[in-house]
Amino acid sequence: MATATATAADERVSGSSALGKVFKRPEVGALVAAIAVFVFFAVTTDTFATASGASTWLRSASTIGIMAVAVALLMIGGEFDLSAGAMTGFTGLAVGVMTTEWGLNIWAAMLVSLVLALGIGLLNGVLVMRTGLPSFIVTLGTFFVLQGINLAAVKAIIGQVAIQGMTNVPFYDQPHALFGSNVEIAGGRVYASVFWWILVTAVATWVLLKTRVGNWIFAVGGAQISARQVGVPVARTKIGLFMTTAGAGWLVGMLLLFTTSTVQSNTGVGQEFIYIICAVVGGCLLTGGYGSAVGAALGALIYGMTNQGIVYAGWDNNWLKAFLGVMLLGAVLLNEAVRRRAERSR
Repeated sequence: MATATATAADERVSGSSALGKVFKRPEVGALVAAIAVFVFFAVTTDTFATASGASTWLRSASTIGIMAVAVALLMIGGEFDLSAGAMTGFTGLAVGVMTTEWGLNIWAAMLVSLVLALGIGLLNGVLVMRTGLPSFIVTLGTFFVLQGINLAAVKAIIGQVAIQGMTNVPFYDQPHALFGSNVEIAGGRVYASVFWWILVTAVATWVLLKTRVGNWIFAVGGAQISARQVGVPVARTKIGLFMTTAGAGWLVGMLLLFTTSTVQSNTGVGQEFIYIICAVVGGCLLTGGYGSAVGAALGALIYGMTNQGIVYAGWDNNWLKAFLGVMLLGAVLLNEAVRRRAERSR
């Protein structure tokens, strides 16, 4: 009898421990919030939960989600990138100018655009690590440089601030199939960006949880000095994270360009704060060393559902800004409480 009682007690403790580990995951709060937002708009609107409605908010969430995941990795590593939004417009504009104005092969233009993006990410990382300046300041400077190029340089070259005629570019259909196509599922259209979003989230999660690089990312964000002392390549890791964010900006730029066949000079401007909000809602701490790629993807899903849900409900679109502010504050407070509780339980 005593043995049976002890075994039952062990099972209860084991179950409680497993449940406790689940609730300590960074993305749990975002998952609960995503379910709540979905149920609310599904009940209060007629279109939100339909196939066509879901197609709209999934497409909206996907490009935000790709960037939010990359920004989350950078935030876990203890840094920020305020140029991430402008980068999405810069890469699309670069491809548009090189193909429609200069006649460069579209695949070559995409490759040049990627190299430019990675080069800017490399520059951001090197400046942060070599100067010791906050990444907030360095990337704010990069943001203004990219914004100026997107507006002034593009206007000087093509005489306007929007790319036109992409569909007439030779071989346009090839990258369009990869980045801008869609498939019909259950009566709704699922765009390529959604599949790219899932892929990026899966790869980022694998890197964070299953690789040595993931351990380095958590280490440099949580305790940079200690990480360096035990042999973690701090500079290389952080520079790699800046380049990853820039690479994600290129990917989103291609998705936007080939989905709509155009891009404007103000594309992506202001989105950098939404990426950060999604990452924080997904469990990332502003101080680094803690977070989740899945959580950031869920944060983007919440944004996409709310953005379209407000439209379907017939509300004033400006309420979205108020919602983002409340969501950010609530997420910061919740993440801090979870972190403190986790530290006490160690």
